[in-house]
Amino acid sequence: MKRREFISLLGGATSALYSIAARAQQPAKMARLSYLAPARLPNLIEALQAGLRDFGYVEGQNLAIEYRFALGQTKSYDELAQELVRLDPAAIVLTGTPAALALKRQTTIIPIILAPIADPLAMGLARSLARPGGNVTGVTMYGPELARKRVEILKEAVVGIRRIAVLGNGQNPLHHFLWDDLQPISHALGLEFHLFTVTDINELPTVLSAMARDGFDALTLLTDAQFFSARRQISELAAMHRLPAMYEGREFVEDGGLISYGPNIPDLSRRAAAFVVKILNGAKPADLPIEQPTKYELLINLKTARQLSVVIPPMLLAHADEVIE
Repeated sequence: MKRREFISLLGGATSALYSIAARAQQPAKMARLSYLAPARLPNLIEALQAGLRDFGYVEGQNLAIEYRFALGQTKSYDELAQELVRLDPAAIVLTGTPAALALKRQTTIIPIILAPIADPLAMGLARSLARPGGNVTGVTMYGPELARKRVEILKEAVVGIRRIAVLGNGQNPLHHFLWDDLQPISHALGLEFHLFTVTDINELPTVLSAMARDGFDALTLLTDAQFFSARRQISELAAMHRLPAMYEGREFVEDGGLISYGPNIPDLSRRAAAFVVKILNGAKPADLPIEQPTKYELLINLKTARQLSVVIPPMLLAHADEVIE
């Protein structure tokens, strides 16, 4: 059940006009980029490639991208970052905080484009969003207000919850800050949070089993690219252990998760293409403001709600951007 079709139609028309205008400026020479991410996330890569095509850059024709993915590698993020820096690309595009920190340790010269990460300011990657001041720019997807909104929606969706399990990645240095953001929320909303961390995706079955065994009422995730890549497994485990869960993006709900609230992450990746083109045209990352999301989506999976015996309030359903039956 789709909502806001008229807005989507207008957005599509605007995108088409934007594409036509961009294609009028065809690049003349081969552009060489690098790309680092925790895992191969096809929807994010395809979104970036589509955005670059809007500006006339087509991979294999006038664009070459060297990819590196951490999942399944014996190499560390720093080793992968070193490999990409040695290639001396015009810019390096990345997803995820660990990738951003590794690249920042390896170069202060090559432009680094976030596509996206959660919070570049908390990680010391930029002086401010408006004036980054270094070699890092791009798109961010998180703010402290988003954490509160997600918890408020989860509390409204699942009546009577009090104890919420929080899934974090022990390998993601940002999660210390994201966990801190939740503390004032717990007191304000009368909720109790408990942090469960994994250091490897293979630990997920054990950890979610522990959440259910300890009697937690619901689950929420700290923003993490590896969790995004494992979203189907996490959604299935949450359903198996009857844990109503709030997720960061629509893809979780499309893969069986209960509810999500956040920006459209592939859209953020596509927006990063504009930063790439500006860099290729001579702009300095220090002068390009880091962009924040301008729209947030609420998705609800009613099929999963029925499986979990969760009755979503009609008012919340009415505000959803999309309801999966």
